[in-house]
Amino acid sequence: MKQKRLMLLGGLRYLLPVIEEAHKLGVYVITADYLPDNIAHEYSDEYCNVSIVDKEAVLQAALTLQIDGILSHAVDPGVVSAAYVAERMGLPFQCSYEVACILQDKSKFRNFLSENGFNSPRARGYNNLEEALSDIDFFTWPVIVKPVDSAGSKGVSKVESLLHLPEAIKIALDASISKKFIIEDFLKLKGYQSSADVFTIDGKLVYPTYSDQLFDESAVNPYTPAIEIWPATMPQCYQDELTAELQRLFTALGVKSGIYNVESRVCTNGKAYIMEVSPRGGGNRIAELQDMATGQSLIRNEILKALGMQMDEMVSPAYEGVWCNYILHTNEAGILRTIDIDEQFRRKHIRNIGFTKSPGDKVEVFMGANQSLGTLFLQFDTREQLNKALENQDEWLRICLE
Repeated sequence: MKQKRLMLLGGLRYLLPVIEEAHKLGVYVITADYLPDNIAHEYSDEYCNVSIVDKEAVLQAALTLQIDGILSHAVDPGVVSAAYVAERMGLPFQCSYEVACILQDKSKFRNFLSENGFNSPRARGYNNLEEALSDIDFFTWPVIVKPVDSAGSKGVSKVESLLHLPEAIKIALDASISKKFIIEDFLKLKGYQSSADVFTIDGKLVYPTYSDQLFDESAVNPYTPAIEIWPATMPQCYQDELTAELQRLFTALGVKSGIYNVESRVCTNGKAYIMEVSPRGGGNRIAELQDMATGQSLIRNEILKALGMQMDEMVSPAYEGVWCNYILHTNEAGILRTIDIDEQFRRKHIRNIGFTKSPGDKVEVFMGANQSLGTLFLQFDTREQLNKALENQDEWLRICLE
């Protein structure tokens, strides 16, 4: 039997468990981006130097390499190219190229939600400051300004008045590949925000789940996730509503089988909102943690789907205890000296450590996922135990800079 060939767009550390799982399945893995020193290329079977945002170049590479499947797992910039290549080559993907373009553009996605009767903040997309200023009476302050095409909360700002709008737009444009941004109403959170990976089979949402996504309010960018906890404390009525709305959305979009990273929230107006849906696994190792915590493998099934192989059965997940994805970060810049973790705490509660920085590396202020120092997967018997550990994290964690 001919060995299956899987192309992974990107080269980040998030791809390592995908490569490992693919190798277990006997799959030949090709990683592709324009940065040959990225860590994933050390573990793949072959490296292809190509810009993952150039869909035609990726298609030509995929044809030359005779791939059997393509993924852009946890790599947001490659999603549209992956959908395009899959469609042109007749390979499996979560959705059509057209739908991927909607989901990967926040302005188009907001319009789709609004036009199809989903809860959505009022939002409009723009190319420059002048366009936004001519339309400013449409909004009520405060507003959120963000790139249409970034992930990891890069380029996101809350703006309280017109005075600060130009600076926020510059930040958003600097973080945008397409050099476009949106302005949308600020929705005040009611304590429940989720970022989690879900899975569909033949368009049916078979694996819905939600997390508690928490933020470091002292960070320079307070909208960058710092902690994610499963299972969620979001009331079941809201989870049921969001699951039904997600299914309605997936049906409206005509999706197929695959993994999706979904961000949702409940706001003080009493409404539940689907904020973002991307046809890929989430960053910060979300799928990896969910696989460890539930005993079901999103990563394995995503590979099987991409290669047109028989997928494992998936059901609504249950969690053994309480799990936490702790994003290691610092609100100061400098040179990393040590990350010290209490040994007793490590043995009792830490299930996995993934450092992205080593002693001697330059450390930046935490503005987005790219500035994290790594992740810790924590497990506790109860939410109360976890909350206590988070409240007293100085007792078990110390990050020292020079």
